[in-house]
Amino acid sequence: MEAANPWDEASAPNAARLLLGRFVASGLVTQEMLNISKKSASCFVNFSRLQQITDIQAEINQKNLEIELLRLEKDTADVVHPSFLDEKCHTLQNMNNHLEAVLKEKRSLRQRLLKPMCQENLPIESVYHRYMVHLLEMAVTFIERLETHLETIRNIPHLDANLKKMSKALAKMNILVTETEELAENILKWREQQKEISSCIPQILAEENDLHKHGFTDPCVHHTP
Repeated sequence: MEAANPWDEASAPNAARLLLGRFVASGLVTQEMLNISKKSASCFVNFSRLQQITDIQAEINQKNLEIELLRLEKDTADVVHPSFLDEKCHTLQNMNNHLEAVLKEKRSLRQRLLKPMCQENLPIESVYHRYMVHLLEMAVTFIERLETHLETIRNIPHLDANLKKMSKALAKMNILVTETEELAENILKWREQQKEISSCIPQILAEENDLHKHGFTDPCVHHTP
């Protein structure tokens, strides 16, 4: 049952109301102080709201935790879920049975592998014949390129050395190209000079002939007696 409010004048007299009346009569407290005390303190209201917020936050955290657990269960379903585990166990059991059958027939299988299969026919159903044609074409192409593939695989360990050799050879080739270009330029210049000299020779000979005709001789030329 809810207790009577000692500040409420309409409520029935009680010990608390009588005690407060004596305090007012003796002057320890005043009526104004009692009236102020009647008002509900805001701190209690805020405390109630804070408690509600705390409860809501705790509920949100609980829901987030449940969501994370559901996500984790979904991500690990293929590991821990019974249905997936049963499926994997069944697959492993089938593989185990197959391996046991292979081990039991190990001797006969070894003999069959050692026995050559030339001039023997492999039974293939008609629905797979077109796939076999394509498979044989791929096999022929693979066999034709097998030696090239093997040579490529053999050269893989020496790839770095081959690259270094190619780099050196390329550098030498660049030097040779530069020297060849310079030599070609020199040859072209020499040809131009030869053309100029060749074009001047007839003119020089003509001038010498004219000098001989007019009786002029080169003073630097000495005739022997």
